[in-house]
Amino acid sequence: MDAVDGNDMLLSPAGVDQLRTALTSAGYTSTGIADRLGPGATSGLARNDFRAALRATEERDPLATLIRLFVCAQTEPEEAVRAAFAPLPLAEALAGGLLERVGDGLRQGVDLEPYGDSWWVLSDVPASARPGQPLAADHVLGIGGATTTLVGATVRRPVGSALDLGTGSGVQALHLAEHARSVTATDVSDRSLRFAATNAALNGHTWELLKGDLVGPVAGRRFDLVVSNPPFVVGPGTTTHSYRDSGRVGDGIAAELAAAAPTLLTEGGTMQYLANWLHVAGEDWGERVAGWFAGTGLDAWVIQREVADPMAYVDLWLADASEAADPHRMAAWLDWFDAQKVEAVGFGVVNLRRGGHTDPVLRVEDLRQAVQPPMGEQIAAWFDRQDWLRARDGEALLATRFRAVDGLKLRQEASMGDEGWAVDRQVLVQSHGLRWSEEVDPLVLALVGGANGQVPLREQLGVLALAHDVPADDLAEAAGPIIAHLVERGVIAPVAD
Repeated sequence: MDAVDGNDMLLSPAGVDQLRTALTSAGYTSTGIADRLGPGATSGLARNDFRAALRATEERDPLATLIRLFVCAQTEPEEAVRAAFAPLPLAEALAGGLLERVGDGLRQGVDLEPYGDSWWVLSDVPASARPGQPLAADHVLGIGGATTTLVGATVRRPVGSALDLGTGSGVQALHLAEHARSVTATDVSDRSLRFAATNAALNGHTWELLKGDLVGPVAGRRFDLVVSNPPFVVGPGTTTHSYRDSGRVGDGIAAELAAAAPTLLTEGGTMQYLANWLHVAGEDWGERVAGWFAGTGLDAWVIQREVADPMAYVDLWLADASEAADPHRMAAWLDWFDAQKVEAVGFGVVNLRRGGHTDPVLRVEDLRQAVQPPMGEQIAAWFDRQDWLRARDGEALLATRFRAVDGLKLRQEASMGDEGWAVDRQVLVQSHGLRWSEEVDPLVLALVGGANGQVPLREQLGVLALAHDVPADDLAEAAGPIIAHLVERGVIAPVAD
């Protein structure tokens, strides 16, 4: 285990302070850039259309030069760049790899992205800025789709200690530092740790940075919150890019993290990580993934957000690294999928909690719909509802008053028959929260419709029993699992006494 200190940054500690001064003075923030460019040019950036942005920055000042360098990927005159980076000496910016010479000018050597209005993230130059140039094996990613998925899914409650496994450029650690008293981050890549150390200092943070593979550097330690955006790409175990390839065969890294979770978490601690998993012919993917958590003693909620077929999956990841067309490499990858009877690859978020219960909750399910952001709040609320349900037996449920959550909608499908319209299907739809859509029968619909928070569930069921001519005790027994499901889904909520 190797610790990383200030000498392992891209710049000297004084140089990091000078860079921060330069960026702050220039107003190089998301808002500063948008104000300088205007809405038309700003929207063009999202489409990699830099024409309007370049016109808006023809008159050079430090902000204009920084936009042209790091947003528009242009080569700029040396004197303009020197002025934009002052007081950081140009020689140190070049030595640290922030810039590189191209003919008579200078261009970006790294990506320098404003992250909101208070942070900056240094990372390697993305593939889009170097068309046709394959990424280096130790390429360090900046802020991408997977990064923002985990950022949004992380539970943001105050914790004492937090761990970021496979930190890369340190984006997850930046967010952890906002609600954790101490942050530890690991990575197998020296280059990633240099970027993470620089980003920590640039944004005024101090993290414990450790080199090693996944949990190896923190063996024997426990944390209140663990997050990971690991190299989760599945395949035969070939390793070409450290940000993407773990060296594990198939989806082994996801199973490995699941097995390590019980020894990483404090009592009540949470672990969340991104993963890919295989859909194997003849196997239920949910049951297969659920097997990773058997015997861990952890509450687990695995959410599948996307599914890709093998061909699209291989195309995506080869293009992601700008790798040259190699039909043999593609064929070998696809042949491995065929040999393993892989029909598709799922992507999602694994959410684990050490709740200290003898009957841990395990759910593995599809959740493809758009969720009310931030998703982390929805995940935290899901675990809260599990705690509420676990603390109440059947009698306690019957004594509880429930209310239907705001924003519920009912959609009905009906067919015309001899006696007019007949309802074939009724679907409850949440317009907030997890936004589930679920087909319900008349009894469940009546339960939800009558949940106004005024009477205990026992009285509500008594009325339904009379209406349906069934024994009240039988209905109460049958309603227990239904009520638990509706609470878990967030369709109904208990009313506090």
